Amino acid sequence: MENVFYEGQVLWSQIDANMHLRHSAYADFGAQARLNLLEKSGFSTALFYKLNLGPILFREELIYLKEVKMNDTVRVTCAMTKMRQDGSRWSYKHEIYRSDGVKAAEINVDGAWIDTLKRKITGLPPDLILQLGDIPKSDNYVEDWIPEN
Repeated sequence: MENVFYEGQVLWSQIDANMHLRHSAYADFGAQARLNLLEKSGFSTALFYKLNLGPILFREELIYLKEVKMNDTVRVTCAMTKMRQDGSRWSYKHEIYRSDGVKAAEINVDGAWIDTLKRKITGLPPDLILQLGDIPKSDNYVEDWIPEN
């Protein structure tokens, strides 16, 4: 399995009344995978603070395929599917796998970078856009995508 950016045990606190992984825990796993991917690519939280940048989401789609139960281990992949040329807007796809290798869920997110002082969407400095070149891309990756408004 390629591009695993989070691996961990499903905890009791992540289980719902039906005794399987609660819906919002899937989103939490995806968010942690994205942050781990960014950290590995040189985008640390310290850098975010220094540049007054923060990631924001516009859309998060979760597609549930199979149950995940307590004490199972999940592996979460992460690949960029779209990005504006200036790095301002982006999309990622995550796949969550159970320990038996079965794909349990897919997560698709659309987001952007926000200037935390101006509270406006912003592009990235050119050197950081180059760093994004190391991030895994999906097979259908689209660059210079313009989102529909």
